[in-house]
Amino acid sequence: MKLIDARNDHYRKLANVEGYRSRSSYKLKELHKSYRIIGVGHYVLDLGCAPGGWTQVAVQLAGNKGKVMGVDTSFVEEIPGAYMLKSDICDGSVTKEILSFFGKKVNVVICDLSPQVTGNWSVDHSTQISSNYAAAKIMDQVLKKNGNALFKVFDGEYSNEFYQYVKKKFFKVKLKKPKVSRKQSSELYCICLGYMS
Repeated sequence: MKLIDARNDHYRKLANVEGYRSRSSYKLKELHKSYRIIGVGHYVLDLGCAPGGWTQVAVQLAGNKGKVMGVDTSFVEEIPGAYMLKSDICDGSVTKEILSFFGKKVNVVICDLSPQVTGNWSVDHSTQISSNYAAAKIMDQVLKKNGNALFKVFDGEYSNEFYQYVKKKFFKVKLKKPKVSRKQSSELYCICLGYMS
């Protein structure tokens, strides 16, 4: 995206005004409005949470009785109402830390993972999908029955394979591109409702 386009971006401006750390906050808000992914009092795990826009929305939606944890390899500034864990989702010990924090299985796993983009589309796409499989592996250990999940997916060669993979695990799975997403963006969101563990 050109710098001039970024400056003129409506959702980027809105995020600045409303105190969100990223325009992606509005993607989660839009998808939640349609699918009610996060409920009041829910325990929510945000994988790949930097810079924290989704974590902020999760805290608002879960409310005072909810519990939210964000996990990322990058340092993320503190978010009131959330616990931030600097860790790699491919690290086997992260699941233990997640369950230790929540004290039980979670209601929702949200995942807005994006690799360091190289500019080589096939590499970026396969890296992003691989990250989603790593996130889904954690999800299988921490998500309670009938829970929900949300994954960002770079649309491409392996996106349907990942969609079919999660489809077997949930009662209902949808692929959507939010209106908030830029037209030229290849990102889709996989909304997964009713985990059948």
